[in-house]
Amino acid sequence: MGKPLEEARLRKLYLEQKFSSKKIAEILGCSEHKVNYWLLAYNIPKRSISEAIYVHYNPRGDPFKFIPPRNLKESELFGLGLGLYWGEGNKANKNIVKLGNSDPDLLLTFMNFLIRFFRIKKSDLKFHLQIFTDIKLGEAMRYWTKKLNIRKEQIYKPFITKSGSIGTYRNKSRYGVFTLYYANTKLRNLIIGLIDRSRKTDDNSFRKPA
Repeated sequence: MGKPLEEARLRKLYLEQKFSSKKIAEILGCSEHKVNYWLLAYNIPKRSISEAIYVHYNPRGDPFKFIPPRNLKESELFGLGLGLYWGEGNKANKNIVKLGNSDPDLLLTFMNFLIRFFRIKKSDLKFHLQIFTDIKLGEAMRYWTKKLNIRKEQIYKPFITKSGSIGTYRNKSRYGVFTLYYANTKLRNLIIGLIDRSRKTDDNSFRKPA
C-alpha cells in the first residue's frame, strides 16, 4: 500500500471539505483504492450513496439555513407554513419539498415561509402548471408569474389535460393548478421533523397531568 496517508489531512479533506475519495486521490496523487483503504484503517465512516449524491449536488454545503421564528408574528407564519405543508404538501416524495394548489395566496404564503425561515433563494424555486385544454396557456402563465412574482423560466413544461366533465372544479381552477418544487432532501426531512415535533407538542398539551 506504500506510504500511509496522513490521518489529519485525510479527515479534513473527506469530513470537513467533503471531497469524494476520487477527488482526494487526485489531490494526493494516489489511487482511489488507497484512499478508501486508509479511510477504513483510520475508522473514518464512508458516506452513503444518497449522502454522496447530496454532497455532489451541494458542494458548498446546504443551500438553506433554518432560522426559527423570533416573535409572535413570525410564529404565526411559521405555524401556518407547517400546517400548509402537512395538509396540502406532497410528503410521499422524500427528496423534494412539493406543494400544489389553485390558490395563489396559499402558494405565496408557503413561499414566504420557505424564504423567511430557511433562507432559500426564490430564484431556486421551480414550478409546474397543470391546466385543461379549454384554459388559455398564455393567460394562465401570465397569471401565475404575476401573482407569485416569478420568472417564466422557473416553470417546467405545462401538463395539459383534455377537458371533460369537470364540474365545479373548473370554477376553482380557472388558471389551473400550480405546484411549487424545491429539490432538497435535507430540507424536506427537516420540515417533516418540525411538523412531527409540533404535533407531539400539541398532543402533550391536551394530556391531563398525572
